[in-house]
Amino acid sequence: MASELSANDTTIDGIAVPPTIDDAKHQETEQPASFGFQVIRRNGKVTHFDINKIAVAMTKAFLAVEGGNAAASSRVHDTVKELTDQVVDAFQRRMPNGGTLHIEDIQDQVELALMRNNQHQVARNYILYRTERAKERAEQAVTDGDIPEEHKINVIRADGSSAPLDVKGMRALVTESSEGLEEVDAERILNDTCRNLFDGVKESDVAQALCMSARTLIELEPNYSYVSARLLLNTLRQEALGFLDMPTNNITTQADMGTVYGDYFKNYIHRAIELELLDSRLGQYDLDKLASAIDYERDLQFTYLGLQTLYDRYFIHSDDTRFELPQAFFMRVAMGLAINEIDRETRTIEFYKLLSSFDFMSSTPTLFNSGTLRPQLSSCYLTTVPDHLEGIYGAIKDNALLSKFAGGLGNDWTPVRGLGAHIKGTNGKSQGVVPFLKVANDTAVAVNQGGKRKGAVCAYLETWHIDVEDFLDLRKNTGDDRRRTHDMNTANWIPDLFMKRVAEEQDWTLFSPNETPDLHDLTGKAFEKAYVAYEEKAKNGEMRIHKTVKANDLWRKMLGMLFETGHPWVTFKDPCNLRYTNQHMGAVHSSNLCTEITLHTNDGEIAVCNLGSVNLAAHVDENGLNQEKLQKTINTAMRMLDNVIDYNFYSVPQARNSNLRHRPVGLGIMGFQDALYKLKLPYSSNEAIEFADRSMENVSYYTIQASTDLAEERGRYSSFEGSLWSQGIMPIDSMKKLGSERGGY
Repeated sequence: MASELSANDTTIDGIAVPPTIDDAKHQETEQPASFGFQVIRRNGKVTHFDINKIAVAMTKAFLAVEGGNAAASSRVHDTVKELTDQVVDAFQRRMPNGGTLHIEDIQDQVELALMRNNQHQVARNYILYRTERAKERAEQAVTDGDIPEEHKINVIRADGSSAPLDVKGMRALVTESSEGLEEVDAERILNDTCRNLFDGVKESDVAQALCMSARTLIELEPNYSYVSARLLLNTLRQEALGFLDMPTNNITTQADMGTVYGDYFKNYIHRAIELELLDSRLGQYDLDKLASAIDYERDLQFTYLGLQTLYDRYFIHSDDTRFELPQAFFMRVAMGLAINEIDRETRTIEFYKLLSSFDFMSSTPTLFNSGTLRPQLSSCYLTTVPDHLEGIYGAIKDNALLSKFAGGLGNDWTPVRGLGAHIKGTNGKSQGVVPFLKVANDTAVAVNQGGKRKGAVCAYLETWHIDVEDFLDLRKNTGDDRRRTHDMNTANWIPDLFMKRVAEEQDWTLFSPNETPDLHDLTGKAFEKAYVAYEEKAKNGEMRIHKTVKANDLWRKMLGMLFETGHPWVTFKDPCNLRYTNQHMGAVHSSNLCTEITLHTNDGEIAVCNLGSVNLAAHVDENGLNQEKLQKTINTAMRMLDNVIDYNFYSVPQARNSNLRHRPVGLGIMGFQDALYKLKLPYSSNEAIEFADRSMENVSYYTIQASTDLAEERGRYSSFEGSLWSQGIMPIDSMKKLGSERGGY
């Protein structure tokens, strides 16, 4: 071993230093472990990962410090094995399915393992040796624009031909992508990329490697997120223009797009219509007018995560080839929303400018489907499941059809009779609500949202339902898996009376809804009167199915499950009903998937919510909230949301009936924390509370005013008469009614 060290090692300050991994002689084994990894050597060649080389290099590192006698030391042997395993484990955690590692990455991990194991002298010598070898390589390197000769590698084009790596073009692209951004280093991105390329790499992978190199630096400087987005944008440009057979240079820069975006947009619309991806009516627009309104520089506003999300889920594609660029995407959405307007082009441009500025954003289904052949633009649907087999499976079918086109679902399961309840038609006993919830859960998994994201559903159950205790366990990871719904959200629908019983430490009675059918539609004092009457019947033996529990015990289990599984969520029935503006049309039986919509449902109506969000951060400046801009944004946003109702594709008739009759829209906000940051207000401060109150009062006022203006132009919704609106009762006024019903609680 001593002679081997003297032959292969070098000395620094008289200290023998071991060779690093790439210099270690390969010790032959019958089957060297590769763990699914490949290694890029410094010459660009790719070899199999060999764990033995790490062990050999570490062993020699210890020998250089402790002398030749260490070779026989079981301590050194065990330490080397432990450290080698740590290095491999680190890469397996980073890339569970295997991948490609650079030789420098492996050596970095070896250094880290040595230092974490307190082998500081060994690590020091290892680092010094690596530094010395790096200097030697730098002196011998032949450069081409600061890129070593060893990186003059060939790339494989799409047609199978080979060409030298275009380093100058890569530098131009990275430099342009870094323009105007502080604290970013274009050369670092370029060098990191070249270090990880190998001879024979695909041309398409080079662009991806540039993007990934910039992405790894985001945690060091947030502006690298913009660089990554711009590099991804380059890939998208190449993909889109190539698909449309438009002439491109090897690298089409953002500056180049200023001259071709208009032609691209028109080609994109015509090709998408030809492929039956977009509504043919979009071809009837004045495309020249729309193209001239496109601001292609707004493509540069994206961060990496935002653009990557659009690329993965939102952009129009054919056989996984994206040919919709960001501004074409926003214009397509705007065209769909303006399709029924009299002056379509003017409204389209108005909608486009609002969306592309990020001042307002439509909901995900609207962004997915506007302008397509089946424009299902509504966000969420609320249904009530009836208590008969045909109705139950009809509701599950409705779930599938609504989820198919990207709708989220909120199901009210309270009417379904509980476990052990009598079934008259078969003279048997019910299995309760849980087996049907399992079917609904699996349906949500089977039918995803337009192929773009997983199906999503939330089941609601009132707290007096006999199956509520089993309902609380649905998301547990233990127990009978046939009575678990791991993919479905759940929520408690709690009447105020239950919370009174908790506060007063009283009993709570559970019933089967087939014996208490009116409780489902009652709220407030009327609910309390009927519920107490049913309890009296139960005491007198007049009820078949009932169970008495301590209200505190049930409440404790609710909170325990919420802590353990995150479900079921806690929602309150009475406030949702007593403050509901359209309560004259029926009772609110559940909320939606996101628990922000309260609309009534029944056998003939599936409630629909049409959503959008104002970006609050875009409406604050050094003077605070910009009310003039906020009002302008809300006026346009409310018109867009109202247009959704008439333009929407309805996969089930009950949803159409409800949406056209009541015309509900929901305008919310996003970017609240960003707004506080711009205003330099701590989140937990009284000033932040004051800003929240003041800003939302403005949003509410301008939204109601915009709705009133639309009613004057288009007429009021058909069920307006009898609503709280018609009585002059604003949402803020309904708090008084809630307080009166609660009687001091």
